[in-house]
Amino acid sequence: MKVIHGLKEIKEPFKHAVVAIGNFDGVHRGHQAIFSLVRDKAAQIGGTSVAITFDPHPVKVLNHKASAPLITLLEQRLELLGNLGIDVTICIPFSESFAAVTAREFTEEILVKQIGLKAIVIGKDYTFGKNRRGNIEFLRTHGERLGFEVIVADWVSLPDNLPERVSSTRVREVIGQGDVAYARSLLGRHYQLRGTVTGGRNRGGRLLGFPTANIALQDELCPKTGVYAVTVDIPDGKRIGVANIGYSPTFDDHQFTVEVHILDYSGDLYGKQIRVNFIRRIRDEQKFNSIEALSGQINQDILDARNLLSEYIQ
Repeated sequence: MKVIHGLKEIKEPFKHAVVAIGNFDGVHRGHQAIFSLVRDKAAQIGGTSVAITFDPHPVKVLNHKASAPLITLLEQRLELLGNLGIDVTICIPFSESFAAVTAREFTEEILVKQIGLKAIVIGKDYTFGKNRRGNIEFLRTHGERLGFEVIVADWVSLPDNLPERVSSTRVREVIGQGDVAYARSLLGRHYQLRGTVTGGRNRGGRLLGFPTANIALQDELCPKTGVYAVTVDIPDGKRIGVANIGYSPTFDDHQFTVEVHILDYSGDLYGKQIRVNFIRRIRDEQKFNSIEALSGQINQDILDARNLLSEYIQ
């Protein structure tokens, strides 16, 4: 997949561009359904499948209050879009000046003239442009005039036929509740945190006998505090492990950490990037009366994780 950072990098229109536009935070099953239509239409007309996304998230620019954490940071979002078979992703730096671009200007000058729009795939509630004046009716009206097709994707229902749709908001709620197993059914993959291993508090291995890899979060969504069975992608392959998210109440130092004990591994990961895939929540974070009691519980967590992750053990 070709990634273009900024509209100025586009040298000429793409051949018969079939476009989807959005933040695509999470690249969940609803987004995946849109991109399936994009790929199919591009194949039908011999065109180019194009995703247009934004960084930073528009809410962070337009709403100066605290905004929701991201399900996927830009690096992972681009990676997931590439995995979906999209030909080109255009990442537009979002700013207040870009937010002032009218729907008509965006459609005529950017989508049609600059990108070469021949078809656009949108969700039922999609709006764009200054004051959100662009919508399905707007696109259909201008599509007839400018020569592009408008394809409206159906919403993807939640599992178990619940009367809701898969959405980034719903994904955030589920992960925030710690139900990472259910989140997989919305995302089509396990929820993942990634980061560089940093120095911890030097007590996992020294005091407890369970060395951990600690990762610092940026602006991504973190599952509910607790203990999780995880798989971990490290430079030399995939491993299984136990992740603890929280404040280590037994030590009472009120410092939030994401730390992972990788089972049957003794290598040095300091300064290296790892990816932690959340399979299932094991338990709440607890305060223990002694280090010995905590160590005993960690042993039980490891046994529980091995059972939950048996299919991942080679």
